[in-house]
Amino acid sequence: MRTDKQPNAFATAWSVLRKELRDISRDRRTLALALLLGPLLYPVLMIGIGYLAESRAKTQLDQVLEVPTAGIERAPNLVAFLATQGIKATKAPADLDATIVNQEVDVGLRIGAEFAKDWHDGRPALVEVVQDSTRRNTDIPGARVRAALSAYRDQVGALRLLARGIDPSVTRALNVGSRDLATEDAKRGSMLSAILPYLLILMSFLGGAYLIMDATAGERERQSLEPLLATPAKRGAIVSGKIAAACMLGLASLLLTLLAFKLSAQLAGGTAKMMDVRFAAIGKMLLVLLPMLFIGTTLLTYLSAAAKSMKEAQSHMTWLMLLPMIPTIALAVNPIRTQLWQFAVPFLAQNQLLLKIIRGEAITSQVWMIYLAAGFGLAALLWIAAVRRYHQERLAISG
Repeated sequence: MRTDKQPNAFATAWSVLRKELRDISRDRRTLALALLLGPLLYPVLMIGIGYLAESRAKTQLDQVLEVPTAGIERAPNLVAFLATQGIKATKAPADLDATIVNQEVDVGLRIGAEFAKDWHDGRPALVEVVQDSTRRNTDIPGARVRAALSAYRDQVGALRLLARGIDPSVTRALNVGSRDLATEDAKRGSMLSAILPYLLILMSFLGGAYLIMDATAGERERQSLEPLLATPAKRGAIVSGKIAAACMLGLASLLLTLLAFKLSAQLAGGTAKMMDVRFAAIGKMLLVLLPMLFIGTTLLTYLSAAAKSMKEAQSHMTWLMLLPMIPTIALAVNPIRTQLWQFAVPFLAQNQLLLKIIRGEAITSQVWMIYLAAGFGLAALLWIAAVRRYHQERLAISG
């Protein structure tokens, strides 16, 4: 039976926070997974991806590239030139297209039947590059072959003009140069921009998932939530204590992950050096991810409060894990210019801000104000929704 006198809300929240942290500390295996899975797994994943990408690039760029060539006997000079570029033309199988489709080779050449005649008549001679452009492993070999063919075309064209007493430069109406305005930080962050934002957003969004689901759906399943709700403590204080405990656990894991990224970048070599995250950048990333940590925890509190068991609460994880992927996929398919409204959209805002930090770009105070107001505002709304759900008396009933 409740009394009219209610304990201090802050004291209640603090007591619930300590209770939840004490409970999860007893399950050392779960606590270790919650704290150390990200710090151990994600750096290894990033280093592994970087190593594989670097190894693939070096292998396909440095080694002699064997290219099956149909009609190899029709262009001996071209074959000789390709050899000087590290490309060895070999006799093609009977069905070159099938060989490419079956992934037996990455790229092939087909020299046109009229190549010799067109060559001697001074007309463009046909050489086809055969590859499956949808297979990523053919990108580098295909680019190497096209670059070599372009160099041969330009060289022969210049010699033909010289033979006629014409300066080859007259055919070049423009001398096209290139000026890259990307900063060194942006170039170093190009590899990270593909996967790091998603990993960090996902980890912050679901960082306190296990604790908050166990503190709500788990306690409801064990029928230990009813005694807590029967006390005169305010429901808002109880919810706040549980959310604070989950956020503390998620924040600790997130900080360990960022520090692990920095340490792994210092210990590893090659492209892993790109993962060097300065302490100033770590602080900015934490500030970016903090609202997402509150959003994810309050949303899980709201969802778990309606679940009658841990299994039912965990069923939400499938679609929740997909939410951080939406901006990553959308931006990969349809890149858009950065606009102010984007920093008020959950997941998209975090993605854009993390990309700015990775690229070493400045973030204006206006952007910070919009982002933090929108992020913590959404977290507050979800907190209110969770408190309202905790006021439902059926919450204390299992089964």
